[in-house]
Amino acid sequence: MAAGAAAASTGYWSLAIGAMRAAMVCWVCLAYMRGVCDWLPLPPGTGTTGSTTSTPAAGLLVLLAAVALVAGWFLNTVRPPPPTSCGTPGGPPVTAPRVRLRDGRYLAYAESGVSRDRARFKVVYSHGFSGGRMDSPRASQELLEELGVYMVAFDRAGYGESDPDPRRSLESAALDIEDLADALGLGDRFHLVCSSLGSHAGWAAIRYIPHRLAGLAMMAPVINYRWRGLPRGLARQLYRKQTVGDQWSLRVAYYAPWLLHWWMSQSWLPTSTVIDGSAPFPNALDEKNRVMALSNGMFHSRARLATQQGAQESFYRDMAVMFGRWPEFEPTDLEKPPFPVHLFQGDEDGVVPVQLQRHTCRKLGWVNYHELPGTGHFLSAVPGLGDRIVSTLLSSPASASA
Repeated sequence: MAAGAAAASTGYWSLAIGAMRAAMVCWVCLAYMRGVCDWLPLPPGTGTTGSTTSTPAAGLLVLLAAVALVAGWFLNTVRPPPPTSCGTPGGPPVTAPRVRLRDGRYLAYAESGVSRDRARFKVVYSHGFSGGRMDSPRASQELLEELGVYMVAFDRAGYGESDPDPRRSLESAALDIEDLADALGLGDRFHLVCSSLGSHAGWAAIRYIPHRLAGLAMMAPVINYRWRGLPRGLARQLYRKQTVGDQWSLRVAYYAPWLLHWWMSQSWLPTSTVIDGSAPFPNALDEKNRVMALSNGMFHSRARLATQQGAQESFYRDMAVMFGRWPEFEPTDLEKPPFPVHLFQGDEDGVVPVQLQRHTCRKLGWVNYHELPGTGHFLSAVPGLGDRIVSTLLSSPASASA
Protein backbone atom coordinates (compact mmCIF):
# COMPACT_ATOMS: atom_id res chain seq x y z
CA MET A 1 0.00 0.00 0.00
CA ALA A 2 2.82 2.37 0.94
CA ALA A 3 4.64 1.55 -2.30
CA GLY A 4 1.49 2.28 -4.30
CA ALA A 5 1.00 5.59 -2.51
CA ALA A 6 4.62 6.52 -3.16
CA ALA A 7 4.25 5.67 -6.85
CA ALA A 8 1.07 7.72 -7.08
CA SER A 9 2.78 10.64 -5.33
CA THR A 10 5.73 10.43 -7.74
CA GLY A 11 3.40 10.33 -10.76
CA TYR A 12 1.36 13.32 -9.66
CA TRP A 13 4.51 15.27 -8.77
CA SER A 14 5.83 14.60 -12.30
CA LEU A 15 2.59 15.89 -13.78
CA ALA A 16 2.79 18.99 -11.57
CA ILE A 17 6.32 19.68 -12.80
CA GLY A 18 5.11 19.28 -16.39
CA ALA A 19 2.28 21.71 -15.81
CA MET A 20 4.70 24.21 -14.29
CA ARG A 21 6.95 23.92 -17.33
CA ALA A 22 4.05 24.50 -19.70
CA ALA A 23 2.91 27.48 -17.65
CA MET A 24 6.41 28.93 -17.71
CA VAL A 25 6.57 28.62 -21.50
CA CYS A 26 3.20 30.37 -21.79
CA TRP A 27 4.38 33.15 -19.44
CA VAL A 28 7.59 33.68 -21.40
CA CYS A 29 5.68 33.81 -24.70
CA LEU A 30 3.15 36.22 -23.23
CA ALA A 31 5.87 38.46 -21.83
CA TYR A 32 7.66 38.40 -25.17
CA MET A 33 4.55 39.32 -27.12
CA ARG A 34 3.71 42.04 -24.61
CA GLY A 35 7.16 43.50 -25.16
CA VAL A 36 6.68 43.41 -28.91
CA CYS A 37 3.25 45.02 -28.69
CA ASP A 38 4.63 47.84 -26.54
CA TRP A 39 6.53 48.97 -29.63
CA LEU A 40 3.42 49.01 -31.81
CA PRO A 41 1.56 52.33 -32.37
CA LEU A 42 -1.72 52.39 -30.53
CA PRO A 43 -4.99 53.63 -32.04
CA PRO A 44 -5.82 57.33 -31.52
CA GLY A 45 -7.13 58.15 -28.08
CA THR A 46 -5.74 55.01 -26.43
CA GLY A 47 -2.53 56.48 -25.09
CA THR A 48 1.01 56.84 -26.34
CA THR A 49 3.66 54.28 -27.04
CA GLY A 50 5.20 53.14 -23.79
CA SER A 51 2.13 54.12 -21.78
CA THR A 52 1.19 51.85 -18.91
CA THR A 53 -2.42 51.89 -20.06
CA SER A 54 -3.78 49.63 -22.80
CA THR A 55 -7.12 48.86 -24.33
CA PRO A 56 -8.97 45.53 -23.95
CA ALA A 57 -8.45 44.99 -27.69
CA ALA A 58 -4.68 45.27 -27.33
CA GLY A 59 -4.70 42.85 -24.42
CA LEU A 60 -6.76 40.38 -26.42
CA LEU A 61 -4.32 40.71 -29.32
CA VAL A 62 -1.43 39.89 -27.04
CA LEU A 63 -3.26 36.91 -25.56
CA LEU A 64 -4.29 35.50 -28.96
CA ALA A 65 -0.78 35.89 -30.35
CA ALA A 66 0.70 34.11 -27.33
CA VAL A 67 -1.82 31.28 -27.58
CA ALA A 68 -1.10 30.87 -31.30
CA LEU A 69 2.64 30.81 -30.67
CA VAL A 70 2.39 28.24 -27.90
CA ALA A 71 -0.09 26.12 -29.87
CA GLY A 72 2.20 26.07 -32.90
CA TRP A 73 5.18 25.13 -30.77
CA PHE A 74 3.19 22.40 -29.00
CA LEU A 75 1.80 20.82 -32.18
CA ASN A 76 5.24 20.77 -33.75
CA THR A 77 6.70 19.20 -30.61
CA VAL A 78 4.14 16.39 -30.28
CA ARG A 79 4.10 15.47 -33.98
CA PRO A 80 5.56 11.93 -34.35
CA PRO A 81 8.53 11.49 -36.70
CA PRO A 82 7.80 9.90 -40.09
CA PRO A 83 8.31 6.12 -40.32
CA THR A 84 11.52 4.59 -41.67
CA SER A 85 9.86 1.95 -43.84
CA CYS A 86 11.71 -1.22 -44.75
CA GLY A 87 13.26 -1.23 -48.20
CA THR A 88 13.25 2.56 -48.55
CA PRO A 89 16.39 4.76 -48.60
CA GLY A 90 17.65 4.97 -45.05
CA GLY A 91 15.20 2.34 -43.84
CA PRO A 92 15.86 -1.20 -42.57
CA PRO A 93 16.47 -3.90 -45.18
CA VAL A 94 13.83 -6.42 -46.21
CA THR A 95 15.01 -9.90 -45.17
CA ALA A 96 11.72 -11.82 -44.82
CA PRO A 97 9.25 -13.06 -47.43
CA ARG A 98 6.36 -10.61 -47.82
CA VAL A 99 2.94 -10.54 -49.46
CA ARG A 100 1.20 -7.57 -51.03
CA LEU A 101 -2.12 -6.54 -49.46
CA ARG A 102 -5.19 -5.02 -51.11
CA ASP A 103 -4.10 -1.46 -50.26
CA GLY A 104 -0.56 -1.93 -51.61
CA ARG A 105 1.18 -2.46 -48.27
CA TYR A 106 3.46 -5.44 -47.68
CA LEU A 107 3.19 -7.94 -44.81
CA ALA A 108 6.22 -9.99 -43.69
CA TYR A 109 5.67 -13.58 -42.55
CA ALA A 110 7.41 -16.75 -41.33
CA GLU A 111 6.26 -20.34 -41.83
CA SER A 112 6.55 -23.39 -39.57
CA GLY A 113 5.13 -26.90 -39.25
CA VAL A 114 4.53 -28.98 -42.36
CA SER A 115 4.53 -27.62 -45.90
CA ARG A 116 1.40 -25.96 -47.22
CA ASP A 117 0.81 -28.55 -49.92
CA ARG A 118 0.54 -31.47 -47.48
CA ALA A 119 -1.13 -29.70 -44.55
CA ARG A 120 -4.45 -30.87 -43.11
CA PHE A 121 -4.81 -27.69 -41.08
CA LYS A 122 -3.67 -24.18 -41.93
CA VAL A 123 -3.18 -21.81 -38.98
CA VAL A 124 -2.44 -18.07 -38.90
CA TYR A 125 -0.80 -16.64 -35.76
CA SER A 126 -1.22 -13.02 -34.60
CA HIS A 127 1.55 -11.97 -32.19
CA GLY A 128 1.23 -9.81 -29.09
CA PHE A 129 2.67 -6.44 -28.08
CA SER A 130 6.40 -6.10 -28.93
CA GLY A 131 6.30 -9.46 -30.74
CA GLY A 132 6.81 -10.44 -34.34
CA ARG A 133 6.65 -13.08 -37.05
CA MET A 134 9.09 -15.40 -35.27
CA ASP A 135 6.64 -15.84 -32.37
CA SER A 136 4.21 -18.76 -32.13
CA PRO A 137 2.18 -20.74 -29.58
CA ARG A 138 5.33 -22.94 -29.36
CA ALA A 139 3.60 -26.17 -30.20
CA SER A 140 6.13 -28.98 -30.68
CA GLN A 141 7.27 -29.94 -34.14
CA GLU A 142 6.21 -33.49 -33.35
CA LEU A 143 2.62 -32.41 -32.78
CA LEU A 144 2.57 -30.23 -35.90
CA GLU A 145 3.83 -33.17 -37.95
CA GLU A 146 1.37 -35.59 -36.36
CA LEU A 147 -1.65 -33.37 -36.99
CA GLY A 148 -0.42 -32.03 -40.32
CA VAL A 149 -0.34 -28.37 -39.30
CA TYR A 150 1.02 -25.56 -41.45
CA MET A 151 1.44 -22.39 -39.39
CA VAL A 152 2.23 -18.88 -40.60
CA ALA A 153 3.00 -15.98 -38.27
CA PHE A 154 3.32 -12.42 -39.52
CA ASP A 155 4.55 -9.02 -38.43
CA ARG A 156 1.42 -7.00 -37.76
CA ALA A 157 1.24 -3.62 -39.51
CA GLY A 158 4.19 -1.40 -38.59
CA TYR A 159 6.00 -4.16 -36.72
CA GLY A 160 9.27 -5.73 -37.87
CA GLU A 161 9.28 -5.74 -41.68
CA SER A 162 5.58 -5.17 -42.36
CA ASP A 163 4.68 -1.78 -43.81
CA PRO A 164 3.08 0.74 -41.45
CA ASP A 165 -0.62 1.45 -41.81
CA PRO A 166 -1.53 5.05 -40.92
CA ARG A 167 -5.20 4.03 -41.00
CA ARG A 168 -4.87 1.07 -38.65
CA SER A 169 -8.13 -0.03 -37.08
CA LEU A 170 -9.89 -3.10 -35.79
CA GLU A 171 -11.25 -3.80 -39.26
CA SER A 172 -7.87 -3.42 -40.94
CA ALA A 173 -6.39 -5.95 -38.49
CA ALA A 174 -8.92 -8.56 -39.65
CA LEU A 175 -8.54 -7.69 -43.34
CA ASP A 176 -4.74 -7.99 -43.13
CA ILE A 177 -5.21 -11.58 -41.94
CA GLU A 178 -7.65 -12.32 -44.73
CA ASP A 179 -5.29 -10.83 -47.34
CA LEU A 180 -2.36 -12.86 -45.98
CA ALA A 181 -4.39 -16.06 -46.16
CA ASP A 182 -5.48 -15.32 -49.74
CA ALA A 183 -1.97 -14.42 -50.88
CA LEU A 184 -0.63 -17.71 -49.49
CA GLY A 185 -3.54 -19.77 -50.81
CA LEU A 186 -4.76 -21.05 -47.45
CA GLY A 187 -8.20 -21.86 -48.82
CA ASP A 188 -11.71 -20.70 -48.05
CA ARG A 189 -11.31 -21.26 -44.31
CA PHE A 190 -8.36 -21.40 -41.94
CA HIS A 191 -7.68 -21.34 -38.20
CA LEU A 192 -6.50 -18.32 -36.24
CA VAL A 193 -4.48 -18.15 -33.02
CA CYS A 194 -4.00 -14.76 -31.34
CA SER A 195 -1.85 -13.84 -28.37
CA SER A 196 -2.20 -11.07 -25.78
CA LEU A 197 -2.71 -7.62 -27.37
CA GLY A 198 -2.74 -9.24 -30.83
CA SER A 199 -6.10 -10.76 -29.87
CA HIS A 200 -7.93 -7.59 -30.89
CA ALA A 201 -7.48 -9.09 -34.36
CA GLY A 202 -9.32 -12.19 -33.15
CA TRP A 203 -12.34 -10.24 -31.94
CA ALA A 204 -12.22 -8.24 -35.18
CA ALA A 205 -12.09 -11.43 -37.25
CA ILE A 206 -15.31 -12.62 -35.60
CA ARG A 207 -16.90 -9.30 -36.53
CA TYR A 208 -15.54 -8.75 -40.05
CA ILE A 209 -14.47 -12.10 -41.58
CA PRO A 210 -16.43 -14.84 -39.76
CA HIS A 211 -16.93 -16.71 -43.04
CA ARG A 212 -13.18 -17.22 -43.38
CA LEU A 213 -12.42 -18.89 -40.05
CA ALA A 214 -12.63 -22.57 -39.15
CA GLY A 215 -11.71 -21.92 -35.52
CA LEU A 216 -10.18 -19.31 -33.22
CA ALA A 217 -8.00 -19.56 -30.10
CA MET A 218 -7.01 -16.51 -28.05
CA MET A 219 -4.20 -16.65 -25.51
CA ALA A 220 -4.66 -14.22 -22.60
CA PRO A 221 -6.36 -11.57 -24.77
CA VAL A 222 -5.81 -8.04 -23.49
CA ILE A 223 -8.92 -6.15 -22.40
CA ASN A 224 -9.92 -2.50 -22.68
CA TYR A 225 -10.97 -1.23 -19.25
CA ARG A 226 -13.43 1.16 -20.89
CA TRP A 227 -15.48 -1.43 -22.74
CA ARG A 228 -19.12 -0.75 -21.97
CA GLY A 229 -19.83 -4.46 -21.48
CA LEU A 230 -17.58 -4.67 -18.41
CA PRO A 231 -18.92 -4.08 -14.90
CA ARG A 232 -18.06 -0.42 -14.37
CA GLY A 233 -17.18 -0.59 -10.70
CA LEU A 234 -14.97 -3.67 -10.98
CA ALA A 235 -13.22 -2.38 -14.09
CA ARG A 236 -12.47 0.95 -12.37
CA GLN A 237 -11.19 -0.82 -9.25
CA LEU A 238 -8.83 -3.07 -11.24
CA TYR A 239 -7.72 -0.19 -13.45
CA ARG A 240 -6.61 1.73 -10.37
CA LYS A 241 -4.56 -1.22 -9.15
CA GLN A 242 -2.15 -0.63 -12.03
CA THR A 243 0.92 1.54 -11.61
CA VAL A 244 0.37 5.26 -12.16
CA GLY A 245 2.39 5.06 -15.39
CA ASP A 246 0.21 2.30 -16.83
CA GLN A 247 -2.95 4.15 -15.87
CA TRP A 248 -1.76 7.31 -17.63
CA SER A 249 -0.60 5.41 -20.72
CA LEU A 250 -4.04 3.89 -21.19
CA ARG A 251 -5.71 7.22 -20.41
CA VAL A 252 -3.71 9.01 -23.10
CA ALA A 253 -4.34 6.16 -25.58
CA TYR A 254 -8.07 6.58 -25.05
CA TYR A 255 -8.50 10.35 -24.85
CA ALA A 256 -5.53 11.66 -26.89
CA PRO A 257 -3.93 8.90 -29.01
CA TRP A 258 -2.22 11.56 -31.15
CA LEU A 259 -0.23 12.50 -28.04
CA LEU A 260 1.12 9.01 -27.30
CA HIS A 261 4.50 9.32 -29.04
CA TRP A 262 5.35 12.56 -27.27
CA TRP A 263 4.04 11.38 -23.91
CA MET A 264 6.01 8.12 -24.00
CA SER A 265 9.23 9.91 -24.91
CA GLN A 266 9.13 12.24 -21.89
CA SER A 267 11.20 10.80 -19.05
CA TRP A 268 9.53 13.14 -16.56
CA LEU A 269 6.05 11.79 -17.29
CA PRO A 270 4.59 8.54 -15.90
CA THR A 271 4.75 5.92 -18.62
CA SER A 272 4.03 2.26 -19.40
CA THR A 273 5.85 -0.37 -17.36
CA VAL A 274 5.03 -2.90 -20.10
CA ILE A 275 7.17 -0.93 -22.56
CA ASP A 276 10.14 -0.48 -20.22
CA GLY A 277 9.79 -3.88 -18.51
CA SER A 278 10.06 -2.35 -15.04
CA ALA A 279 7.05 -3.87 -13.27
CA PRO A 280 7.38 -7.27 -11.56
CA PHE A 281 4.83 -9.98 -12.38
CA PRO A 282 2.85 -11.89 -9.75
CA ASN A 283 3.42 -15.22 -11.51
CA ALA A 284 6.80 -16.85 -10.78
CA LEU A 285 7.48 -18.02 -14.36
CA ASP A 286 6.53 -14.66 -15.87
CA GLU A 287 8.78 -12.86 -13.41
CA LYS A 288 11.68 -15.25 -14.00
CA ASN A 289 11.43 -14.72 -17.76
CA ARG A 290 11.13 -10.93 -17.36
CA VAL A 291 14.31 -10.71 -15.28
CA MET A 292 16.15 -13.04 -17.64
CA ALA A 293 15.08 -11.13 -20.76
CA LEU A 294 16.26 -7.86 -19.24
CA SER A 295 19.58 -9.26 -18.06
CA ASN A 296 20.53 -11.02 -21.31
CA GLY A 297 19.39 -8.14 -23.53
CA MET A 298 16.61 -10.09 -25.25
CA PHE A 299 13.91 -7.70 -24.00
CA HIS A 300 15.50 -4.66 -25.63
CA SER A 301 16.61 -6.61 -28.70
CA ARG A 302 13.02 -7.70 -29.40
CA ALA A 303 11.78 -4.16 -28.85
CA ARG A 304 14.35 -2.73 -31.31
CA LEU A 305 13.34 -5.26 -33.97
CA ALA A 306 9.63 -4.64 -33.42
CA THR A 307 10.02 -0.86 -33.61
CA GLN A 308 12.70 -0.57 -36.30
CA GLN A 309 10.28 1.40 -38.51
CA GLY A 310 9.30 3.64 -35.61
CA ALA A 311 7.66 3.15 -32.22
CA GLN A 312 4.74 5.27 -33.42
CA GLU A 313 3.93 2.79 -36.21
CA SER A 314 4.13 -0.29 -33.99
CA PHE A 315 3.74 0.20 -30.24
CA TYR A 316 1.70 3.37 -30.18
CA ARG A 317 -0.71 2.56 -33.01
CA ASP A 318 -1.20 -0.79 -31.27
CA MET A 319 -2.10 0.98 -28.04
CA ALA A 320 -4.38 3.45 -29.82
CA VAL A 321 -6.36 0.64 -31.47
CA MET A 322 -6.53 -1.65 -28.44
CA PHE A 323 -7.06 0.91 -25.68
CA GLY A 324 -8.78 3.62 -27.68
CA ARG A 325 -12.45 3.81 -28.58
CA TRP A 326 -14.18 0.79 -30.14
CA PRO A 327 -16.94 2.64 -32.02
CA GLU A 328 -18.21 -0.18 -34.23
CA PHE A 329 -18.38 -3.06 -31.75
CA GLU A 330 -17.09 -4.47 -28.48
CA PRO A 331 -16.53 -8.16 -27.71
CA THR A 332 -19.75 -8.48 -25.72
CA ASP A 333 -21.70 -7.12 -28.73
CA LEU A 334 -20.66 -10.05 -30.93
CA GLU A 335 -23.02 -12.82 -31.97
CA LYS A 336 -22.05 -16.48 -31.89
CA PRO A 337 -19.84 -17.21 -34.93
CA PRO A 338 -20.12 -20.33 -37.11
CA PHE A 339 -16.90 -21.82 -35.68
CA PRO A 340 -15.54 -22.73 -32.23
CA VAL A 341 -13.83 -20.05 -30.14
CA HIS A 342 -11.43 -20.94 -27.32
CA LEU A 343 -9.99 -18.52 -24.80
CA PHE A 344 -7.08 -19.49 -22.53
CA GLN A 345 -6.46 -17.36 -19.43
CA GLY A 346 -4.07 -17.73 -16.49
CA ASP A 347 -5.44 -16.98 -13.03
CA GLU A 348 -2.13 -15.29 -12.05
CA ASP A 349 -2.02 -12.97 -15.05
CA GLY A 350 -0.39 -9.68 -14.08
CA VAL A 351 -1.41 -7.93 -17.32
CA VAL A 352 -5.02 -9.00 -17.87
CA PRO A 353 -7.30 -9.22 -14.80
CA VAL A 354 -8.82 -12.69 -14.75
CA GLN A 355 -12.04 -11.31 -13.21
CA LEU A 356 -12.79 -9.23 -16.32
CA GLN A 357 -11.95 -12.12 -18.65
CA ARG A 358 -14.38 -14.35 -16.76
CA HIS A 359 -17.10 -11.72 -17.03
CA THR A 360 -16.66 -11.31 -20.79
CA CYS A 361 -16.82 -15.06 -21.44
CA ARG A 362 -19.83 -15.56 -19.17
CA LYS A 363 -21.69 -12.73 -20.86
CA LEU A 364 -21.00 -14.07 -24.35
CA GLY A 365 -21.91 -17.65 -23.43
CA TRP A 366 -20.44 -19.26 -26.56
CA VAL A 367 -16.72 -18.90 -25.77
CA ASN A 368 -14.99 -22.09 -24.60
CA TYR A 369 -13.20 -20.64 -21.58
CA HIS A 370 -10.07 -22.41 -20.28
CA GLU A 371 -8.78 -20.96 -17.01
CA LEU A 372 -5.28 -22.11 -16.17
CA PRO A 373 -4.46 -22.33 -12.43
CA GLY A 374 -1.06 -21.03 -11.32
CA THR A 375 -0.40 -19.57 -14.77
CA GLY A 376 0.56 -16.03 -15.74
CA HIS A 377 0.24 -13.96 -18.90
CA PHE A 378 2.89 -15.33 -21.25
CA LEU A 379 1.26 -18.61 -22.15
CA SER A 380 3.65 -19.61 -24.94
CA ALA A 381 6.42 -19.83 -22.31
CA VAL A 382 4.56 -22.49 -20.31
CA PRO A 383 6.02 -25.92 -21.17
CA GLY A 384 3.57 -28.10 -23.09
CA LEU A 385 0.80 -25.50 -23.19
CA GLY A 386 1.31 -24.73 -26.88
CA ASP A 387 0.55 -28.37 -27.71
CA ARG A 388 -2.61 -28.24 -25.62
CA ILE A 389 -3.84 -25.03 -27.25
CA VAL A 390 -3.25 -26.23 -30.82
CA SER A 391 -4.70 -29.69 -30.12
CA THR A 392 -7.80 -28.22 -28.49
CA LEU A 393 -8.38 -25.82 -31.37
CA LEU A 394 -8.00 -28.39 -34.09
CA SER A 395 -9.95 -31.15 -32.39
CA SER A 396 -13.04 -28.99 -31.91
CA PRO A 397 -16.16 -29.92 -33.91
CA ALA A 398 -16.54 -28.16 -37.25
CA SER A 399 -12.91 -27.00 -37.14
CA ALA A 400 -11.55 -28.85 -40.15
CA SER A 401 -10.27 -26.45 -42.79
CA ALA A 402 -11.90 -26.42 -46.19
